[in-house]
Amino acid sequence: MANPGVNGRKASRQQTDFSVVVGGPFYRFLRRIHLSDDALARVGKRLIVIVLFAWLPLLVLAALQGQFWGGGVTTPFLLDVEVHVRFLVAMPLLIAAESLVHERMRSVAQQFLDRNLIPDGSMEKFHAAIASTNRLRNAMAPEVLLVTFVYGFGILIVWRQYVALDTATWYALPVNEGAQLSLAGIWYGYVSLPIFQFLLVRWYYRLYLWTRFLWKVSAIRLNLVPTHPDRLGGLGFLSYTVNALFVLAVAHGAIVAAQLANQIFFRGTPLPQFTTEIAIMVVFMQCLVFAPLLVFTPQLAAARWRGRLEYGMLASRYKRAPHVGVGKDGKPAHDAFKDSGDVQPPAELDSNYEAVRSMNLVPVTWQASLSLAAATLIPVLPLLLTMMPMEELMTKFIGILFR
Repeated sequence: MANPGVNGRKASRQQTDFSVVVGGPFYRFLRRIHLSDDALARVGKRLIVIVLFAWLPLLVLAALQGQFWGGGVTTPFLLDVEVHVRFLVAMPLLIAAESLVHERMRSVAQQFLDRNLIPDGSMEKFHAAIASTNRLRNAMAPEVLLVTFVYGFGILIVWRQYVALDTATWYALPVNEGAQLSLAGIWYGYVSLPIFQFLLVRWYYRLYLWTRFLWKVSAIRLNLVPTHPDRLGGLGFLSYTVNALFVLAVAHGAIVAAQLANQIFFRGTPLPQFTTEIAIMVVFMQCLVFAPLLVFTPQLAAARWRGRLEYGMLASRYKRAPHVGVGKDGKPAHDAFKDSGDVQPPAELDSNYEAVRSMNLVPVTWQASLSLAAATLIPVLPLLLTMMPMEELMTKFIGILFR
């Protein structure tokens, strides 16, 4: 006979488990072909199969058409930095990030309950937010729209007009009407690139679900504690999810760095001319990662305001008590006030007031912001070497080796 208590706890656990990653048609397809499971295991197998399916045919087809190395084109396959970084660096990062983000975010909903942040009267609303997020995560329509967007906008408009180089490459030759795709170019433009772009925009959809869930939770009046040691009223656990998104920042930085590398190597454009593009990517990642957490700023501000009023009132009453005189019970008024239980010892009262005063209004720190910017810029750093003449670079490198 089943134990009702155990079953109740299991049901509660199912209600509060949260993930924006585990679900959706593509996830179910990967499970069906044994490239994933409920815990997003088999990352290595999944990564190898998807990456090789996207990149290996390009290598084979480029070699068959004689454009692996040379072949009378400006950009042979082997020297195309963008294609290799896109599929051998950025794509693996997008896939590997799933497990990390899933592990960090799946306990977020439970943390709201474990820390007693959700009032009893708002439990139904809280579980409704989880349920609606799960429904959108598992729905077919959003991913169908993502695929339509990838082919209708990402390939036919963005790639053909703004991304592809306008010189003879291993994937296309310029003609009067535009560009004529090679066999490798057909696979690149209609198979490999759509897979990559789908994995990328699916992350944006997941972050939309994350933002939507937090927004719905922020509509509940949370039991925030102004004196909580995390300086966030008890919401400090939200900042832990930011670290999981650093992998996405590196992937985005790699995408930009690869595009810039091709412009530098094949068009001779110096790196300083891309300062604006690099800055835009850094700002974009800051907004993508930190903006969802801003939905709690109004509640944090209100909690800090209430805390300052309450502790300010207690401090005023306590400080004035010694000057009031003798109470009705014959004790000094100060002691009578202290015995009422309305006040804390002076040191503790001052400490709590300072904690309230220094309470943060956003679950973001300068350290986290700088770390995210660094993660975005790491892939760009090797391009700094292009600002140094090759002879000078080799001389310094040899000097380091044999000094």
